[in-house]
Amino acid sequence: MNNKQHQTQQLAERLDKAAITATATPQLSQDYPEINLSQAYQIQQASIARRLSRKERLVGVKMGFTSRAKMVQMGVDDLIWGQLTDNMQLVEGGILNMQHYVHPRIEPEIAFRLKKSLKGKVSLTEAMAAVEAIAPALEIIDSRYANFKFSLTDVVADNSSSSAFVLGPWCAPSEDISNQAMILCINGRPQEVGSSAAILGNPYRSLVEAARLASESGLCLEAGWTVLAGAATAAQALSANSHIQLKTSTLGDVHLYTSAAKQGAAI
Repeated sequence: MNNKQHQTQQLAERLDKAAITATATPQLSQDYPEINLSQAYQIQQASIARRLSRKERLVGVKMGFTSRAKMVQMGVDDLIWGQLTDNMQLVEGGILNMQHYVHPRIEPEIAFRLKKSLKGKVSLTEAMAAVEAIAPALEIIDSRYANFKFSLTDVVADNSSSSAFVLGPWCAPSEDISNQAMILCINGRPQEVGSSAAILGNPYRSLVEAARLASESGLCLEAGWTVLAGAATAAQALSANSHIQLKTSTLGDVHLYTSAAKQGAAI
């Protein structure tokens, strides 16, 4: 193992420990400014490998920076992605244990379940043909970095902030998702109102990009996997003892509750 590989493993362990203990860690880019995007994905992969060694299973991927505004904000010209394991999936209508997270936020999304594998450059038609079902979804993002501050390489290394997800009812892929209303409510009050069109103009385009980006890291989107297409609105910070609901035009709703706060935590 060379010095770079050793550093990659060391930083993956650091982020993994931060996630397990729900303790914030300093930005990697502050201590190691030489880390580039390629190494950041290697750190992500090494961190996921630690999860798999604990008998978690890879069940899908999530997409990030799927709005032009977010790309401009972060100074990038491409999307990012992270990986989903079975341990990250929460029961719909269940309780999110706030003690397991540093400073969690929640985003409304569209989820795809694949019936065929996708790899490399695929067309929009091929991506659509690979979808078995569609569902409304909530993604819990939780940067492991102090004060929720990070650079591009920081966030990619940290599994693109993905921490947990909840899936609503699965619907036939014939449902039109190009302009679904997406209303994120907390304790019965709308906090974010948007459209699935904010996800690259059409969430299926995000699936095309997911296949491309995963392939660049040597991965294939497998049949049976879930793909989270990206956020339709800005994220909302989660507070203790809350009820979160995503309402959509025709895909149905998805619910989640939060537990009491972690003692001494600033959420």
